Amino acid sequence: KDVQGDYGGIRQLMATVTEGQNKLVGETRSLTQALRTPQVRGRWGELTLRRVAELSGMVDRCDFQEQASFASEGSTLRPDLVVMLPNERRIVVDAKTPLDAYLDSLEADTEEIKAAALKRHARLLRDRVDELARKSYWDALGYTPEFVVLFLPGEFFLGPALQEDAELLDHAFGKRIIIASPATLMSLLLTVAYGWREEQLSENARKISEMGKELHDRMETWASHYSRMGKALGNAVDAFNGSVGSLERSVMPSARRFKELGISSSKEIPELGSLDKSLRVPSIAESD
Repeated sequence: KDVQGDYGGIRQLMATVTEGQNKLVGETRSLTQALRTPQVRGRWGELTLRRVAELSGMVDRCDFQEQASFASEGSTLRPDLVVMLPNERRIVVDAKTPLDAYLDSLEADTEEIKAAALKRHARLLRDRVDELARKSYWDALGYTPEFVVLFLPGEFFLGPALQEDAELLDHAFGKRIIIASPATLMSLLLTVAYGWREEQLSENARKISEMGKELHDRMETWASHYSRMGKALGNAVDAFNGSVGSLERSVMPSARRFKELGISSSKEIPELGSLDKSLRVPSIAESD
């Protein structure tokens, strides 16, 4: 009975595994069929590309531009993403990657058919690199992009191609093309985002320096006005003290004689004292 029970458990486990495999095969086939539709595959690539850009901390229309159009020699170029760099530089990202051969490998019935499909996948990627290198992005954009990125929307698209064509990345880089998976592109865009933050800090430092110089110039102007006003006040005090001295010497003695001669008045002439000439000078004026 124990043997029969164990055998029955194994049969049930095998049935469960088989059912799971069949379900996985069915889901893989459905996904493969969906990705064979250009619209679905294109939309998936665009969404993946945008998600990578957003996760990297980049802002649409500020740090990158989607689906820009450029005319070149009678044709229209539409890169999927244009990444803005400091100092008016750009990185062009193209997500129109051929994936049919890789999808064929997922549906292959034999290892020989799968190997042939993956070899074709690697060749198509190399052809796409050459096609991007021939595109006139350098002329159409009005500026020279640092390089063009060929974006693969999944890590699993690149590994098999490199196994078939180990020199694929070197071939692409020699033509100023970078083949990037989501992880590779995210690393690149994180570096770009960091560069933008450094650029912003540098710009803020420049503005602070300009504002400081402008404030210093205004303070110098204000201090010169204040200095002239102080001199004018000093001259006014000198004039006042001079008039008081003249009054004491020339007028007040005669006025006091009237009182001595019996001419009285209900009002007393007040004593007029001189004013202190010392003034407080602002420290900024003193430093000048």
